[in-house]
Amino acid sequence: MAGLLIKELPKDLHKKLKARAAANRRSLSSEAITILETALHDRSGPLTLAEIDRLRTHGQRPLTDGIVARARRRER
Repeated sequence: MAGLLIKELPKDLHKKLKARAAANRRSLSSEAITILETALHDRSGPLTLAEIDRLRTHGQRPLTDGIVARARRRER
């Protein structure tokens, strides 16, 4: 597994990270990894066709054929 060294981490940020880690019963490293994973898995970008199809069959609300067709025309 790769390592990451953060230099010059502001004291207040370190304090917040430490408190958050303690509240979640994690180490500082585990908490930082969890935060990074959450941030990097953000779905704010356009969905792929595979994601649309998966949501269509397993999502909280069904997608209509019109929504899927528009997404396919835009090559998402």
